[in-house]
Amino acid sequence: MKSAARQFAPHFIRILALVATVVASTLTTFSQAVPDGGASAAYGSINTPRPINPATGTTNPSARATQNLNPYLGSTPQGVATKDTLHLSLEDAITRGLQYNLGLIDSQQASADARAQRERALSDLLPQIAARGEQTYQQLSLKALNISLPPQSGLHLPPTSGQFGYSETRITAESPLLNITSLDHYRQQKALEAASALGAKDSRDVVVFAVGAAYFQVVASQARVETERAALASTRELDAQVADQYKAEVSPEIDTLRAHVELHTAEQRLTDAINDLEKDKLTLDRITGIPLEQAWAPAGNYGFVALPDAPEPSQTQSTRFDVASAKAGVTAAQFHLRAAHAERLPEISFNASYGGGGVNPANYNRVNEVRGTISIPLFTSGRIRSDIHAAQSDLVQRRAEFADLEGRVAYDVRTAELDLRASESGVKVAGENQALAQRALAQSQDRYKNGVTNYLEVLQAQEAVVAADENYIASLFSFNVAKISLARALGSAESRVPELFGSTQQVH
Repeated sequence: MKSAARQFAPHFIRILALVATVVASTLTTFSQAVPDGGASAAYGSINTPRPINPATGTTNPSARATQNLNPYLGSTPQGVATKDTLHLSLEDAITRGLQYNLGLIDSQQASADARAQRERALSDLLPQIAARGEQTYQQLSLKALNISLPPQSGLHLPPTSGQFGYSETRITAESPLLNITSLDHYRQQKALEAASALGAKDSRDVVVFAVGAAYFQVVASQARVETERAALASTRELDAQVADQYKAEVSPEIDTLRAHVELHTAEQRLTDAINDLEKDKLTLDRITGIPLEQAWAPAGNYGFVALPDAPEPSQTQSTRFDVASAKAGVTAAQFHLRAAHAERLPEISFNASYGGGGVNPANYNRVNEVRGTISIPLFTSGRIRSDIHAAQSDLVQRRAEFADLEGRVAYDVRTAELDLRASESGVKVAGENQALAQRALAQSQDRYKNGVTNYLEVLQAQEAVVAADENYIASLFSFNVAKISLARALGSAESRVPELFGSTQQVH
């Protein structure tokens, strides 16, 4: 008996090792089939989608504060929603964003404020002409003014002068003849107006980037919906095959359970994909001002387009409006410093008036006045010196920001080019992997129909197809956003979008 047990023990150990190997291999297969972000599934179960978080992307106080920090996420909705589905291309979305985006509107109004400040500074250099009319009725207290006759006269004045009136009408004119401080201040405001106008143009590039990124997010979400619908159709077909094989007593009952769970999982994935698509559309609605109730769909095919060689960073700086705006800011700071130094110089002004005055307009006499004034600061308690120090500090800061922006522009262009090359290569690899996963799925389904393999292999192949499709969609999204980023980095993004994406075929 003991000898028989000794002979059977090695065989029993081999059987246990074989079972352990099969179990470990199966667990490894399922762990590899788990999509990114999903929880690891237990043996024999299906990886269901992660539950959505309704708190993300809602309009709560923190989200409102974020919008205040980034007004480019908001807009001023225009128009009324219609029952027809709007087919929106990238160019249409950008056009709407450039009309109704809140960040661009704020930037344009800031430019208008800078223009008003320049006009105010100019008014200080121009003559000021005004008409003034005056009618006065007075009664003076002679006693309060201590007006009296000498005591030797023996006469006494009344306590008041009695009521009397006087009217006067004049035209006054005043003008600075020499005021270097006001002149430099005007030049400063003029440079700030130019900087603000260039900043408004740069805001258009920011809007193009924000709209483009949001638009391609919608395109990617729509592709995910189409992929999930195709996966659901394939899952339904496979579920029917498993049911037929179970009825024919070819497959075990657990395969039918797995097929049912996989079918419901595919349905849930489609529901989540549709949910994400609708939220992404609402995000673009908020950026472009489309009414939230308006139904719309992306139009146009944005595939690979041969890209021209990007210009050198030194050439790019001439097309970046933010660089030109920063340079104008340096010029404004220089005039600010000159105005502070000019506070030590004399100021000469001219004033004149002409008109008539008397008891009433019928008895007017001609009155006029001409006055020239020169003002020389002698002791200002360090005020001028403090103004100069503040202007010098502002100039140093503006120059540092301008130098940093020049380096940042070169950095943006180079990183955008690197991202574009990497994402373009990623799309090609993802496309090959997608074709491979589809072919592997078709082969596994054929083997399952012929009874060569089990359902687990088909399930693994389906998961591989879903992962390959998601990888391709993400890679294509990255490629398109990289082109938008390159347009923003090069400057004048509005005119570069047709160049980078080429002619698109509209879909209606």
